[in-house]
Amino acid sequence: MNLKDKVVAITGAAQGLGRAMADTLADQGAHIALIDMQEDALEKAASELAEKGITARAYAVNVTDEEAVEAIFSRIANDFGKLNGLINSAGIMRDGMLLKVKEGKVVDKMSKQQFQSVLDVNLTGTFLCSREAAMQMINTESEGVIINISSVSRAGNMGQTNYSASKSAVATMTVSWAKELARFGIRTGCIAPGLVETAMANQMRPEMKEKFLSTVPLRRLADVSELGHAAKFIFENEYFTGRTIELDGGTRI
Repeated sequence: MNLKDKVVAITGAAQGLGRAMADTLADQGAHIALIDMQEDALEKAASELAEKGITARAYAVNVTDEEAVEAIFSRIANDFGKLNGLINSAGIMRDGMLLKVKEGKVVDKMSKQQFQSVLDVNLTGTFLCSREAAMQMINTESEGVIINISSVSRAGNMGQTNYSASKSAVATMTVSWAKELARFGIRTGCIAPGLVETAMANQMRPEMKEKFLSTVPLRRLADVSELGHAAKFIFENEYFTGRTIELDGGTRI
């Protein structure tokens, strides 16, 4: 897919990975529909992207709200006249051990809310946005690409029962949708990064960051621009679908 004048919706687009991927695609001439809950940051991002000479519009929505997601994607299709891409970048982390044990006694446990909140955003939000994006791609007869963001943690990671489960699931949904949607001219892809240089990573305790870096052969975090480059590849390579790009510097957790 040539990205010039294509329309791409990006969730979690106000900052971090979502914003970086928006910048990369806008540099290729794509028009961007930015989706996030942070209205002020979203409007600022849209204004800055528009300076690149493309159309950028902000849509404030909670990706876990089914009716709101349905309405937003209908608005995007009406505003732009088509929809060619979606990047599901919205996500949260609520790390914690399944059980916390001291002196042989269970003193705490991961709550259902802690578990469910991560699945609601990372998994259900990805499902809802992808379903509605695919519908608009078909209705507007647009060639399309859906990209999910997984993680190196999808293989399972200590203290991340909820996060690992959600990121494993979005990778498998990518495969299912590739098989279902190919006949409509829609491809799918998934990116599984390790730790990326974002505000979230910068909040880590130095000793935890060093511990993680010890598992990375390249001994550094990923740059957000490298995620944008991976997304660009998925859009542009017409034979890529249903697969996950591991962008983790060789990390083995």
